[in-house]
Amino acid sequence: MMETPVVFIIFNRPEVTLAVFEAIRAARPANLLVVADGPRPDRPGESERCAEARAVIDKVDWPCVVHQNYSDVNLGCKRRIVSGITWAFSLFSEVIVLEDDVVPDPTFFRFCQELLSRYRDDARVGMINGGNFLKKAFPQEESYYFSRFGHVWGWACWRRVWQQYDADVLLWPKQDPEWLTRHFGNKQVARYWSGVFDKVYRQQIGTWDYQMDFCLWTHGMCSIAPSVNLVSNLGFGAEATHTKGPSEWSAMTTKAMQFPLVHPEQVAICQGCDEIEYDNYLPVSWLQRKRQKTAKMLRAFKGLFS
Repeated sequence: MMETPVVFIIFNRPEVTLAVFEAIRAARPANLLVVADGPRPDRPGESERCAEARAVIDKVDWPCVVHQNYSDVNLGCKRRIVSGITWAFSLFSEVIVLEDDVVPDPTFFRFCQELLSRYRDDARVGMINGGNFLKKAFPQEESYYFSRFGHVWGWACWRRVWQQYDADVLLWPKQDPEWLTRHFGNKQVARYWSGVFDKVYRQQIGTWDYQMDFCLWTHGMCSIAPSVNLVSNLGFGAEATHTKGPSEWSAMTTKAMQFPLVHPEQVAICQGCDEIEYDNYLPVSWLQRKRQKTAKMLRAFKGLFS
């Protein structure tokens, strides 16, 4: 039986909902908080699909208090998830969060639970990620590293952090124009995120996760990233809200975390890991990637003769 409450966010995909539910069932949390959005009136058959997804929760067969936060109307991704997580933190001070398309490795739950306890009162740490986007295991002995990025494909967090979350990034216009450049030490990355926050502030992006990074960065917090990938997103495809196209990040292979955990000696950003994410994860053009690779090759070549 797992003590940490699990928030399970569902909508209209009963098949993937069942796959994630089975992983939750194996972990046997004492409290399961289910957040469900309502059907869109202009989508034939969606009401039935939402009902099928909610019926999955009826399969709870272990000692568990099931808390339901179901909307009769469609609130949309941003409003539904934000309101659902806010509701969850009104009940509990720390939670693990899974959406209906993110299947975790069984060790994900223990990893989150142990680190929620270890960093509960450490204001430098804002969240725990389940995903590792380095395309390879972290090349050191530690079980995790500290990163600037807050990934939400399976994550854990504390009420103290969510209380600082702002879905509308109202602080964005007040930021120093060079803030992101200083934060990343990389103008290209800063330019990308500046464009993202402009769109979020103007309400041109109907999502909620970019705001989590904004919360971390404006309040001087970092995230924890596992040394191996602990989650696999099965939600890419036509039925997805945002991830409709093919992606190299779809259905990533997971690997079990080894215990006992090996903790880093200090809370400090792994700059090398974040730079790998800059190259791997950010949507830069093919030409930009080519130029970056060429520049790296030239630097390496010059280094042979220096």
